[in-house]
Amino acid sequence: AGGAIAAADLVLQGREKRACALVRPPGHHSMRFVHGARGFCLVNNEAVMVEHIRHKLGPKTKIAIVDTDVHHGDGTQDIYYNDPYVLHISLHQDGRTLYPGTGFMDERGGPGAYGLTVNVPLPPGTGDEGLLFVVEKLVLPILKDWKPDLIINGAGQDNHFTDPLANMEVTAQGYARLTELLQPDIVVLEGGYSVEGALPYVNVGILLALAGLDYTRVVEPDLARKRLHQSQAVTDHIAWLADELGEMWSRRAAADLEALFGRGDYFQRKRHIYYDTAGISEVQTGRIRLCSRCAGWELVESHSDRYPAATVAVLLPWNVCTSCRAEALAAYEEYCRADRAERIVLIDPMQDKMFEFTN
Repeated sequence: AGGAIAAADLVLQGREKRACALVRPPGHHSMRFVHGARGFCLVNNEAVMVEHIRHKLGPKTKIAIVDTDVHHGDGTQDIYYNDPYVLHISLHQDGRTLYPGTGFMDERGGPGAYGLTVNVPLPPGTGDEGLLFVVEKLVLPILKDWKPDLIINGAGQDNHFTDPLANMEVTAQGYARLTELLQPDIVVLEGGYSVEGALPYVNVGILLALAGLDYTRVVEPDLARKRLHQSQAVTDHIAWLADELGEMWSRRAAADLEALFGRGDYFQRKRHIYYDTAGISEVQTGRIRLCSRCAGWELVESHSDRYPAATVAVLLPWNVCTSCRAEALAAYEEYCRADRAERIVLIDPMQDKMFEFTN
């Protein structure tokens, strides 16, 4: 996360036009609650960096995160699912065929930010042609319409045709061209597990494209014998995805939020989360305040099969309204008095503070 912050500061201070953070471990599977490692991730590097940027540029800074890792960025999605100032676009292999099994088209954001989560579940066998088609026909028009102040690319490199953990056919040239099209302000390395066959070439391609230099001679030595070919069925499905998601984006303002999230005071949900790397099982229950003046404060109860067994978090949104702040503080104080959890925290991002009570 420190490397990502350092890259961001280079851009924010005007020392560089663009920057890239080659950091490990990756972070986009780490959610707001972190009981252990998930998908090789411990800390969400991009999210830590985004919060740093917001404190530098102001609470209403609009930030777009375009995650091009082959695995759905479920952690980053979790953190910004109800944040109206962060657009999260994830291009990944279809969750029906790959970890973490999420990232479907109907995952579109919470009541305070509906439509600002865009998931593009690409079919196995997607190559340069399909990935770049989605960027040109869907991602770039969305960015042009939303007009972010900063674009961040979570540059996972496991879409590469040599990656042992996925089923895609993207090349270093495809990654470089994606970078050239996207023109991200900051690139943060995510996953990628073909250490010799992919990462040296993909990283060089991305860095050259980021610097505006010629990348056409970056070619993997075994590319010629692979004879990569994206099938017509894959091509047709990707075209359908781009059309459908484009329509969903254009109609997002007309969504019936009451039908989606109810007419009461809160939207409630329950989730089961498995930490594959650490072998931890977690159950989360929570509620989001349905508020017309801000994104609404949240309360999350987390129970895992490791200590602490029960944790409660009260989460204030950026630009919280007076009413939600008062309700959230009252809820925090009530939980502290009730002795219902081993650990209770209140997080206020505007003040960059966390308050903690332990029983």
